[in-house]
Amino acid sequence: MHGKPRKTGQAKDEEIESQNMLRGKFSVKKARQLQLRLAKRVIREDKLPKRLRCVAGVDVAYAGDWSIGAVAVLDYSTLSVVETQKARVKTSFPYIPTLLSFREIKPTRAAIKKLKASPDVFLVDAQGIAHPYRLGFASHLGVLLDKPTIGVAKSLLCGHVESKNMGSWSPIMDKDEVIGAAIAKKGEKPIYVSIGHKVSLERAIRIVKRSTIHHRIPEPIRLAHAIANKGKRKLNRSVMKF
Repeated sequence: MHGKPRKTGQAKDEEIESQNMLRGKFSVKKARQLQLRLAKRVIREDKLPKRLRCVAGVDVAYAGDWSIGAVAVLDYSTLSVVETQKARVKTSFPYIPTLLSFREIKPTRAAIKKLKASPDVFLVDAQGIAHPYRLGFASHLGVLLDKPTIGVAKSLLCGHVESKNMGSWSPIMDKDEVIGAAIAKKGEKPIYVSIGHKVSLERAIRIVKRSTIHHRIPEPIRLAHAIANKGKRKLNRSVMKF
């Protein structure tokens, strides 16, 4: 086990600024500036164990003024469930395209803080660096947690998919930069995988494929999605009683 890394003064300032915006001190201009600074801190190479033990999936659902964050931790070798957690918090950030991470960070971190297990990597139902500002939710979460993360999105936000096939995936290009990979099973729509933080694209592709069995979406994200939506339905039913 490694000790918790110390944050630099700049990292602490960015953490404080993120928290301020999550508390409602919102400014699109400041959010964009923070995105650009955090994007420079994204590590695009492997900083995770060679042999993974646990992989987690995260997702968020919304019910009225509430956000329900969910995390599911699975054994990497068997994909059996190790632990699940969810958290409900007041939604404190509006929906703004390309700034989704500021809306989803708070409920996700609240759920992750409840975990007893320590996942080696988080699969996030969102973009990583395949984002106009190179800081989708997966990258934003990874930098703030200082944990390896992978973006797994159901739609393409920026760039285009090259027609050439690299064996079982096709590169997502933005100008001359490879920003992700499109992966598709026969007869299914692709998913779009990108580096979140502390992982290479090649390793991210392998992890996502290993975590995807009977469905289009990797099992950790599928389970987190189900947990978040169950929380949403439960909250909606309780509201309807009044």
